[in-house]
Amino acid sequence: MGDIFYILKVSYFWYIVMSSTMERDTVTAKRVRLTREQRLRQLLDVAWRLVREEGTDVLTLPRLAEEAAVAKPVVYDHFGTRNGLLAALYQDFDVRQTVVMDAAIAASDPTLEATVRTIAASYVDCVLTQGREMPGVLAALAGSPELAAVKRDYQLVYIEKCRKVLGPFIGQRGIAQAGFWAMLGAADGLSHAAATGEITADEAQDELYETIIAMVNRSGR
Repeated sequence: MGDIFYILKVSYFWYIVMSSTMERDTVTAKRVRLTREQRLRQLLDVAWRLVREEGTDVLTLPRLAEEAAVAKPVVYDHFGTRNGLLAALYQDFDVRQTVVMDAAIAASDPTLEATVRTIAASYVDCVLTQGREMPGVLAALAGSPELAAVKRDYQLVYIEKCRKVLGPFIGQRGIAQAGFWAMLGAADGLSHAAATGEITADEAQDELYETIIAMVNRSGR
């Protein structure tokens, strides 16, 4: 009888040890540590999904932490405030837009028509890639002076990029800053109209193409 109790006792302790070990292994597997850059990418992806599915009104830092299954301090450490999160989303969009445009320009023919077509297509395509998320983010940006300033800074960078890309085709009269702002306004309006289904992507690209071509042609008159 004593041997049986000894065996049962050993078996019980073996079960406890093995269960604890397996539990620790499971927890460890679930808690895979991400680098700061990887965590930021995860949080941005979750934020974009939230905006796409429920709109920007629900996008708060506590809600993002809940959806991403991370502690709230992690989210606050990355963004600080809701405005910081919205600014990060716009920056994420701008980075993607820049990468797409640079790659497309590098692959296009060095002619005015091909260059302008590439600018128009890349702008519209980037907005459409984000679907209906971008209008909500842009509306939120416009609702705060701080965020509006962030958007304006990125717009100025984009304008200078377009000025440089179009430089070889600009005439002696040049293109005033107002002309580029008009181009950007058209790009925003047409892209968002395409994103909401009011016009097609091709219509948006064609109209933006004509707008930019007209702007460049005026510089040579």
